Amino acid sequence: MLADTMLTNPRLYGQPPYQVAVIHGGPGAAGEMAPVARRLARSFGVLEPLQTAASLQGQVDELATLLRASASGPCTLIGYSWGAWLACLTAAQFPTLVKQLVLVSSGPFEARYAAEIHSTRLARLSPAQRADFENVLSALGSGQARNTAALMARLGELTSYTDLFDPLPEASGDPPVNLDAQLFQAVWSEASPLRASGELMQIVKRISCPVTALHGDHDPHPAEGVRAPLAAALPDFQFILLPNCGHTPWKERLARDLFYTTLENLLTA
Repeated sequence: MLADTMLTNPRLYGQPPYQVAVIHGGPGAAGEMAPVARRLARSFGVLEPLQTAASLQGQVDELATLLRASASGPCTLIGYSWGAWLACLTAAQFPTLVKQLVLVSSGPFEARYAAEIHSTRLARLSPAQRADFENVLSALGSGQARNTAALMARLGELTSYTDLFDPLPEASGDPPVNLDAQLFQAVWSEASPLRASGELMQIVKRISCPVTALHGDHDPHPAEGVRAPLAAALPDFQFILLPNCGHTPWKERLARDLFYTTLENLLTA
């Protein structure tokens, strides 16, 4: 059950002790992990931190502060998409706060894999959708667009075609996801060069806790861009490929149950 209002940060689900935290993606997609938090709260106390800082280090520091204030000891961080990177950066810098990392649908950790994301998405769109997709990305990338909320909403519609395998109907009752294009641009402008320079993987090598990556076989983010770098860098790493699954496992008709079962097994191991 969600405690307090959607302005609470972090949001609290279930009963203490709070030793699980779900970390949303984006950057700037606060609230998207609410369905996962609510499901896991049947058995665990769950935190849903919302990232508001507009810099890379700011987001790391903010997450660490929220964990110190609200977690019941070291947490399992379940990081989704961008949140997987943020969870890794936080675990590397603040190891006493993190017991375990679960990386869900992470972006690739090395730049040589990143170009596949865009080409895979384009291949899954009609010609008209491709043109629309490119126009939306161009407008958002220019930094001059005034209708960023509408552009982000349209981008979400288009990526629902490219990123999901067999999506379930949209559920009602969850707090709205706050898509913040300016926050995305500010943080990603630092995160992307971190990957391109190789510094991201140098930081990842400092992680000392167990790490598990869950990745859909239909995710346009290439699974090998997560598996290969982390398997080479981390001594305690496992990779689990989810069949018939796109970028958002809890929205997938054929993969949702396996996704939650896998998460629950990791949390009780």
